[in-house]
Amino acid sequence: MSLFVPKFEESVIVRDAEAEVVGGAPVGVQLLADKSATGGALSTVRVTLAEGADGARPHLHHSGAEMFYLLDGCAEILSGDDIVTAERGDLVIVPPEKPHAFAAAPETTADILIVFTPGIERFEYFRHLQRIRLGEATPESILEVQDRYDNHFLKSEVWEGRRG
Repeated sequence: MSLFVPKFEESVIVRDAEAEVVGGAPVGVQLLADKSATGGALSTVRVTLAEGADGARPHLHHSGAEMFYLLDGCAEILSGDDIVTAERGDLVIVPPEKPHAFAAAPETTADILIVFTPGIERFEYFRHLQRIRLGEATPESILEVQDRYDNHFLKSEVWEGRRG
């Protein structure tokens, strides 16, 4: 068994007003702390979803777990072949290799704190998604960076059947 000990010397403090935000309605992502800031311990973002908005298509991560903590609202979270409805105060942790996706539940908004552990440099991934949204990169370009960001897209009949 190996023990991972993150290496950073100062506490990480991110002020709400100073955090970079990419996107906007219907999906905003506040970049809080990346692997480089936490010595590899974790990466964390806050995702705000408008009513019924999709957060992420079905995907999986090979090297880390993803935690979803509902700060407010209600979200649907795909975990394998199950769709979990999470409400304010609920926590869902998806292990490595398990397909997952998330979205605001129909007719509701969602405010979600997402933590990846161990950390991975994810900020540039979210910036890439923003470039796609703005038409500065093609939607297919996300497939070219799947390995770099350990974000591997896949099909989910369960998710497609529920979210259409």
